[in-house]
Amino acid sequence: MTQPEASLPTQIHGPGRHQALEEPHRSANANSLRQLVLVRWIAVVGQLVTISVVHWALGIALPLVPMFAVLAALALFNLVAMLRPRRRVTNTALLVGLLVDVATLTVQLYLSGGIANPFVFLYLLQVVLAAELLKAWSAWLVVALTCACVIGLTLFPGPVHLPGGPLGGLDNPYLFGLLLCFALIAVLLVVFIIRIRHIIRARDARLAAMRQRAAEEEHIVRMGLLASGAAHELGTPLATMAVILGDWQHLPHFASEPELLEDVTEMQAQVLRCKAIVSNILATAGETRGEEPRGTTLRAFLDDLVDEWKRSRAVRGFEYHDRIQRDAAIVSDVGLQQMLWNILDNALEASRSRVEMEATLFEGALVLTVRDDGPGFPPEMIERIGKPYQSSKGAPGRGLGLFLAVNVARTLGGTITAYNEPGGGAAVTVTLPLPALSLEQEEE
Repeated sequence: MTQPEASLPTQIHGPGRHQALEEPHRSANANSLRQLVLVRWIAVVGQLVTISVVHWALGIALPLVPMFAVLAALALFNLVAMLRPRRRVTNTALLVGLLVDVATLTVQLYLSGGIANPFVFLYLLQVVLAAELLKAWSAWLVVALTCACVIGLTLFPGPVHLPGGPLGGLDNPYLFGLLLCFALIAVLLVVFIIRIRHIIRARDARLAAMRQRAAEEEHIVRMGLLASGAAHELGTPLATMAVILGDWQHLPHFASEPELLEDVTEMQAQVLRCKAIVSNILATAGETRGEEPRGTTLRAFLDDLVDEWKRSRAVRGFEYHDRIQRDAAIVSDVGLQQMLWNILDNALEASRSRVEMEATLFEGALVLTVRDDGPGFPPEMIERIGKPYQSSKGAPGRGLGLFLAVNVARTLGGTITAYNEPGGGAAVTVTLPLPALSLEQEEE
C-alpha cells in the first residue's frame, strides 16, 4: 500500500497548542501530590508508633491527647488531599500540603521536647521535598519557615523535658532517636527522589511528544496555506481550458471525427473534475466544524463516502462490508471524508486486483479496516507510520497521505495502525471514538 498525493484534511481542529503543552506539567503535579500523600501516611504511622514507644516503652510521659489529636487532623487532611480532583493540582496546592506538614511537625516537636527532640532533623526532609516539587520562591518560603520553627522550638522548649547528650551509646534515648531519625530521612529521601525522577522523566517524554505533535500540526497548516494558494492560481487556467474544450466540441472537424470528439469529451470531464477539486479546497479551507454542521447517520455517511469515491476513481475489485449493528447520528465532515479517501487511494494504487473496507463498532468506537492484496508495507515504513514523506514511491513530495490521516485521527482522539496481512497484502485500521463524531458534541 503506497501513499497518493496528499489532499489537505480541513475542518478538524485539536486542542490549543498552549493547553496541550501545559498538560504534562499538570500530570506531573498530580503525580507529585500522590507521592506527598504517600509520605504523609508514612509520617502518620511513624509518629503513632514513635509516640507509643516513647511513652510506654521508654517511660517518658508525653501529652498523648493533644499529640493524637494532631495526628488525627493530619490524617483527615491527607484523606481530603486524596479525594480532591487530580486534574487541577497547582504549585499552590503542593505548597499548602508541605506547610501543613511543617506545622504539624512543629506542634508535635513542641509537645515532645522541643529542640532536644532528635526528630527535629525531619525538617530537612520537608526542605528537600520543597526543592524537588515547588517553584523556587515556594521552596525558599519553606526554608524560611522551617528555620523560624527551629528558632521557635529553641526559645520555647515546651512542656516535656528530654534528657539529651552524646554520651551513653545506643542506651542513650537521644542518640537512639537520632540514629532512627537519620535512617528514616535517608530511606524516605531515596524512595521519594527515585519516584520524582521517574515522574520528571515521564513528564519530559510527554512534553517531547507534545512538541512533536505541535510541529506536525504547524506543518499541516503550512501545507493548507500552500494548497489554498495553489487552488486560487489554478482556478483561472482550468476555467479557460473548460471554455476552450466546450468550443472544440462544436467545431465541424471534431464533430466529424467520433474518436476525437470522445477524447475532447473525456478531457472536458477531467478538467471539470479538477475544477471541482479546486473548488472543494477553497470551500473547505476556511470552514470549521462548528459552522452549520450537516447532521447525518454513520451508515449514510459511509455509504455516500464509498459511492462518491467509486464514481471519481477507476475502481476495480472493491468490496465494502457494513457490519455496523447500531446506527448513530454524526456530523458529516469533509476532513474525515478526505482522510478516508486518502487511505482508500493508497490501497487502490497498491492493490493488484482487490480492495475491501470493513466498518464495525467496538466499545463505543468506529473501527474501519481497509485491506488490499498488494505487496504490503516495507518494514521501515511500518515503524514510521504517521511521519511525513514516508512513501514507497520514491518520488519527491509524496508520502503525505497517511501523515495527514494520522493527524486527523489523532485530533479526534482516535488512532491509525498499519500492518501486513499474514497471507499477503496490507491493512490499515482506523479507530475513532463515536463521541468525537456525534452531532450532540458538535452542538455543544
